[in-house]
Amino acid sequence: MEMVRTLFCKYDGRPHRLLEHIHLGEDEFGLWVGSQPGNRAQRADGRWVSVDHHRVRLFPRGQWWSALFNDEPHTTRIYCDITMPAEFGVDSVTVVDLDLDVRLLRDGTVRVMDEDEFEAHRLMYAYPPQVVATARATCDWVVANITTAEPFQTVYHTYLDQLRALQTPV
Repeated sequence: MEMVRTLFCKYDGRPHRLLEHIHLGEDEFGLWVGSQPGNRAQRADGRWVSVDHHRVRLFPRGQWWSALFNDEPHTTRIYCDITMPAEFGVDSVTVVDLDLDVRLLRDGTVRVMDEDEFEAHRLMYAYPPQVVATARATCDWVVANITTAEPFQTVYHTYLDQLRALQTPV
């Protein structure tokens, strides 16, 4: 299995989340990676946590978001992080997390998350006006499309199926 190291950083470059994902493929929407139950992730405080369900993540090229698609029965179907465009390495992806998030629950509820954190970090890190405007516009775009357009509708199921079919790590 080919692995991809994914690192989410804050605007000042501090690590926020680190995870080794399984490379699942690339299509017109971007790079797809996945994690299985038992995979480990490192949080900003240095703690390691275990992933408890199958999930796939999409890193679209040139876009200001990344999406996490959770397997059932997780209550959140899709969790979109508003980020600066991903930087792709040979076996790595790095993104700057801009704190705004959009969450689609299994019952169809769409929620914008962490607006207060975005505002606090906008001031603390002195986000340039263009970063603020693009992050907000991207958040609005995700809210408008997360229930009606690909890759949020069916495409990700192919990658979840592929991930479930892989032998679970020991």
